[in-house]
Amino acid sequence: MSSETVKPRIHSAAWRISCWATVAFAFGTLLVFVFLHRFVASDIQRRSDVWLSGEVETLGDVAERTPKGALYDRVVSEVAELAEREVSNRRATEKVPSNSVFFLQAGSDGSLTLWVGAGDGEPYLRAIQKTRILPDLPTDLHVGGIAVPFRVVSIALEDGSHVYLGLSEKDELRVLNRLRLRFFLLWLLLVLLGFGIVFFTTRRMLGHVREITEAASRIGHSDLTARVPTTRRNDEVGQLAFTLNVMLDRIESSMHQLHTITDSLAHDLRSPLTAIRGKLEMSLRYMADEEHADPIVAAIEELDRLTDFLNKSLDVAEARADALRISRSEIALNELLKTMIDLYEPSMSEKGITIGLRCEGEVKVLADAALLHRMIANLLDNELKHLPHACQVTISVRQEDDHASLTLEDNGPGFDPSVLQNVFERRVKGRNSDGHGLGLAFVDAVARAHGGAAKAANREDGGARIVITLPLTAGDFAGQADPIAHQIGTAA
Repeated sequence: MSSETVKPRIHSAAWRISCWATVAFAFGTLLVFVFLHRFVASDIQRRSDVWLSGEVETLGDVAERTPKGALYDRVVSEVAELAEREVSNRRATEKVPSNSVFFLQAGSDGSLTLWVGAGDGEPYLRAIQKTRILPDLPTDLHVGGIAVPFRVVSIALEDGSHVYLGLSEKDELRVLNRLRLRFFLLWLLLVLLGFGIVFFTTRRMLGHVREITEAASRIGHSDLTARVPTTRRNDEVGQLAFTLNVMLDRIESSMHQLHTITDSLAHDLRSPLTAIRGKLEMSLRYMADEEHADPIVAAIEELDRLTDFLNKSLDVAEARADALRISRSEIALNELLKTMIDLYEPSMSEKGITIGLRCEGEVKVLADAALLHRMIANLLDNELKHLPHACQVTISVRQEDDHASLTLEDNGPGFDPSVLQNVFERRVKGRNSDGHGLGLAFVDAVARAHGGAAKAANREDGGARIVITLPLTAGDFAGQADPIAHQIGTAA
């Protein structure tokens, strides 16, 4: 079973944190600005209503006290014009447009008796008649042909007539539009400033976390003696770095103890095995009876198998614990495969197995030469042991993105379906296998230790396929040569 570890693409959390914080800040400040806008708008309208109520009472008092006659219209008109000059919400330097304020008096029969304002008063009278305007209660009035409404207040006179004083709301709307524009610009500035501050702070904080992560990743794959960078600040990030360094101290100590135990175990077991093998060989040398020599030869072969089993078991255990000692160097994978194939060609030719190598140019990998040699030897040993007579083995090497891919295929019976999913696990082997189930486990362990992976599958047209990936060195793939085939051996 493949144990490939894919490093996920890292997306900085600074953007997400900054965006969510900015959204929350923008929403909060927007609510504040809406509240301020409503407060200012209501205050401006309240001031306008107070001015209208006061002026309409003054005009109504003048209209009642002025005798009806030729001078009535003139006196009331002059008083209404004076009221225009005292319009609220206007600076003293601003001129009052003639259409900002109107004064209208309607008789008891609803007819227009006096008009002071711009244009004709009939449209205003018709709009007043369509709108319910209560005495002393300012009301919005929409006049046909004029986009901006008027704020109107009325008062009833003793003779049954009504006096109406209207103030255009365009000054109020102009003030509110300016206020909204300034609020928006200020809100936008605050949002951008807040985003910048949060993003800078978060990115700087997460930058230390990213440095710790990258350092920890390098330490886990190469050197346990290195440590993650620390900061002078006694904050959560500094505490994280300190805790990781303490943990790495414990891990390094554990790995050192593991290596000591495995070395001692291997030495303690290999020494007596080697001694026993030597004594058996000595006995075999001085033994003349071939019939009694066969058990001694079988015992020597079993000792060799036991030694190989011991070595592989220790290596697989160390690799599974990510403690396999690796001395990396640049290796031409295609040249190493040619050498290994030349070494195994005589044994395969005796069994009638044809083996071929296909490589696309020179592919160099960064790996441990001894471990890589043993890994390929395990693969070829498996083919030699389990393939029937007159089969064909093909090994392909090519570059794929940032790694080298080694593919071994044969046209034999393939993997037993019952063990295919767990073929790289220890002690897993087919029904007809007489091995220890450590060969492919060692292959997977070596690939994992180098940052690669191993996969196994059965081919659609019969046979097995094993794909191993290994990391490339910088500028590894030299040229795009045409595929070449290196055929070794002949079919029986």
